Amino acid sequence: MLTPSYIFMRTERANIISQLQQDILLLQGYKPANSPSIDTGLGPIKDAFPNNTFPTGAVHEFVFEGSESAAVTSGFLAAMLTPLMHENGVALWVSSSRTLFPPALKNFGMHPDRFIFIDLQKEKHVIWSMEEALKCSALTAVVGEMQEIGFTASRRLQLAVEHSKVTGFILRKNPRKLNTTACAARWKITSLTSQSDDQLPGIGFSHWRVELLRVRNGKPGVWHIRWQDGKFIPTIAHDHNGEAGYNRSHKVQQAWEYQKKTG
Repeated sequence: MLTPSYIFMRTERANIISQLQQDILLLQGYKPANSPSIDTGLGPIKDAFPNNTFPTGAVHEFVFEGSESAAVTSGFLAAMLTPLMHENGVALWVSSSRTLFPPALKNFGMHPDRFIFIDLQKEKHVIWSMEEALKCSALTAVVGEMQEIGFTASRRLQLAVEHSKVTGFILRKNPRKLNTTACAARWKITSLTSQSDDQLPGIGFSHWRVELLRVRNGKPGVWHIRWQDGKFIPTIAHDHNGEAGYNRSHKVQQAWEYQKKTG
């Protein structure tokens, strides 16, 4: 038989653990469910994160291979940065072999003059510069291009953003191995056949397969999403196991728009 004192101790322990979990989430950039958060326009993707909140003030890792995937990933990241930077935000983009073509940012609602580009010779200098930049609270975001990063270096980046609340993005092209890092999430973006509403041939809207390979305290998953009229629109029913059923009609979009209106 459980005594009242035992029940009280167990309840107190559960409350302490719950509070510690919330404190850790706050340090990692996850806001409480009842706190205002920045809407990145990612739609159902944000539900994969704790509290259904995209973690700002955290470091995100993108992995890809080849020049085509580099352009695809940079385009998706530019679209995601648009709501984060608002009207007056400034971001730093540092690399040793930049893959981004700055004028292309305009295709995703972002002007190149909102970025400070720094091109360095060695990756170790990129990591150092990114760490120092992440300590500057005047910046909205810092993007660093590199091939490899160890856990210790990624942990230093995470410690930097916990104080400044700047959001960091690591772009890893052709990593030799996907080692463990301290990043809040690991993304992989690949290109899909472009889509258009009228089904006519020609260039359609940018269309991506978005994979969250790892999410700290969240749920990895796969989504198909396109960029249309300055916003993300889901084009596939999502399944956290990555086994999603295709739906090329407007039902997915209509359901998501209805959910946004009704809350």
